[in-house]
Amino acid sequence: MSIHFDEGSGQFHLRAGRCSYVMQLLKGRWLIHRYIGPALAGEVLAQPMTWAGRPSFSANPLPDDGQLSTDTVPQEFPWYGSTDLRQPAVEVLAPSGASTLDLRYAEYRILAGKPRLTGLPATYVEQDHEAQTLEIDLVDALIGLRVTLSFTAWVEHSVIARSVRVYNEGDQSLRLRRLLSLSVDLPDDQYDYVQLAGTWARERHVQRGRLSSGEHRLESRRGASSHALNPYLALVRPETTETAGEALGVTLVYSGNFMISADVDPYRTTRLLVGMNPFDFEWLLQPGERFQAPEALLAFSAEGLTGLSQTWHRLLRTRLARGAHRDRLRPVLINNWEATYFSFDRDTLVELARSAAELGISLFVLDDGWFGHRDNDRSSLGDWRVDPRKLPGGLDDLAQEIKRAGMQMGLWFEPEMISPDSDLYRAHPDWCLHVEGRGRSQARNQLILDFSRADVRAAITQMLREVLHSAPIAYVKWDMNRNMTEIGSASLPPERQRETAHRYMLGLYEVLEQVTSEFPEILFESCSGGGGRFDAGMLHYMPQTWTSDDTDAIARLAIQFGTSMVYPASAMGAHVSAVPNHQVHRVTPLATRALVAMMGNFGYELDVRRLTAADRAEIRTQIELYKEIQPLILAGDLYRLWTPESGQRTAWMYVSGDQREAVVTVVQVLAEPNPPVQYLRLRGLDPQREYELTLVQTDDKGYLQTPALLYRAHGDELQGSGLEVPQLAGDFRGALWRLRGV
Repeated sequence: MSIHFDEGSGQFHLRAGRCSYVMQLLKGRWLIHRYIGPALAGEVLAQPMTWAGRPSFSANPLPDDGQLSTDTVPQEFPWYGSTDLRQPAVEVLAPSGASTLDLRYAEYRILAGKPRLTGLPATYVEQDHEAQTLEIDLVDALIGLRVTLSFTAWVEHSVIARSVRVYNEGDQSLRLRRLLSLSVDLPDDQYDYVQLAGTWARERHVQRGRLSSGEHRLESRRGASSHALNPYLALVRPETTETAGEALGVTLVYSGNFMISADVDPYRTTRLLVGMNPFDFEWLLQPGERFQAPEALLAFSAEGLTGLSQTWHRLLRTRLARGAHRDRLRPVLINNWEATYFSFDRDTLVELARSAAELGISLFVLDDGWFGHRDNDRSSLGDWRVDPRKLPGGLDDLAQEIKRAGMQMGLWFEPEMISPDSDLYRAHPDWCLHVEGRGRSQARNQLILDFSRADVRAAITQMLREVLHSAPIAYVKWDMNRNMTEIGSASLPPERQRETAHRYMLGLYEVLEQVTSEFPEILFESCSGGGGRFDAGMLHYMPQTWTSDDTDAIARLAIQFGTSMVYPASAMGAHVSAVPNHQVHRVTPLATRALVAMMGNFGYELDVRRLTAADRAEIRTQIELYKEIQPLILAGDLYRLWTPESGQRTAWMYVSGDQREAVVTVVQVLAEPNPPVQYLRLRGLDPQREYELTLVQTDDKGYLQTPALLYRAHGDELQGSGLEVPQLAGDFRGALWRLRGV
């Protein structure tokens, strides 16, 4: 059983995989946090709760207990107004105008499986025996507020899913000003933070530092999870490494404004809070109405950062991502964007597709510029009709021609956006996010459609439906190329304007649910200028995301390693592009570009018509190799062996679940004169199994050499003494080993 309640002690014990999570009722009215860590053998913590009396500046809620203050007790769902002066998880403005609360424990329920969250993406179970869910009700009788805390514990995953919903059971309206999804009070401050930060074209770089007094806060106020700070934070012990030590990670299954806070108080305890950003948020809760907060996920590992990542990968890949393509191998694609940008016609596209098909590429993706009169980025978003100048026969004619070449066709959309120069904007200038009387600032010459409006959602959904029914489309790249400004809606009254950003997200999720359900065989890929909305919320609807607009292989090392901290390889789009690279203008060998792109969903973004015969032969070799190892990449366990920060060489490996097969990759950034002999210690292998090793490395021309059979060795040797790394002659060179159990 995953969840146990002990009546005598008032303890709730949740076991999730190899983790235990314990809460306890204090004085029968407060829910406090007792433990999170390696799974406990007993059902009940034997050690009693203790707390220290503090000065008068930490007030006492009970007149007969001068030692007790909720300001110093590890609470499970803190609120303001009952002696806890730390950051609250909830804030409600009562009819009186006051925001003080007094939430008292009312009851609990243990449910089989995991209930769905209304209108929001969330993890799920396929069978009820996979998990149990604990619901705990807290009630403020004075204002008629009921808060239901939900905790789901998986049997196989060391993850707790947390969510909160509130009900207005009173007879007057309430104003919800903050509702966070997760709060955990940890007993000390001995943690490093690990976060994923960056900007456009250099997303999700790993940053690590030490927690100190005060608040360490990650957030987005941009209307999207953003390129700047990913909605993910790990708290790890200072001694924790990739291979060992305790690590606690949190992420939010949401794609809009978020907040993650690790707040160290004067007594050196840490409050971890995760949820929707309270900034510019308010929700009018009428009598009888309820509000559901997004889901937060909390994962624990005692096996270092790699163990934590593997926990995330297994859960997100199998119980967050959904649909027909969740467990399927993905097609090797080519996107025309960097080959043509906006300048193309039917003949150009057909020529590109035929050239790509000859190389073994199976999916041709038509990017921006096929609709309206879009010859640049200054017009036509919202006019999702084929441009007859470029495609006189329409999408079906092009798709049929691509099919005759032996490929499927994919298509780019940016459905959430509208150009001021568009028929849609001229007909409906009020359909964009805006504040009456204020300017309408543009980014990339575009505005954002108001997806909080049902009429806007219906119109855009119908346009998409017509396009997708008009031709055999196998793939959709769903882009979003700006963040929100002037966040307001013409359809909402003044008292609900601060609901706009969240209503937008609910509307977006509704559209995604409709479109992906109606077209289940289409592979959808999320994009926001690359990785500007790479989050667990989007992964629920689209099993993969375009990792970054920066396709340079060397820059991608840090981006993809950071992404792998939480997101599985099956979620990462990674392509080979032309050189000099269009973002950083670096020249790297074709083979190295492929080795890096093989860390995720593999594809190309270059003009294959202009390749040399040698390059074309190399691409055929790359595709054959990737197709052989793809099942292992997308479903295997990832081990980060040498990180991009550790030196001039980066290394990683994937190991199959049964440990019978592995792929190891090394990429050298800059060559070193008179280098030492280096040995790479492998991980995740069966120590007793013998493996046959085959090596493929880049030659002096930057191509993959013919695979060379090396030798056989047992897993314990490869993990103990390591694998000798060959001397890689030149900058930006790489090597790949395949290991097969014999």
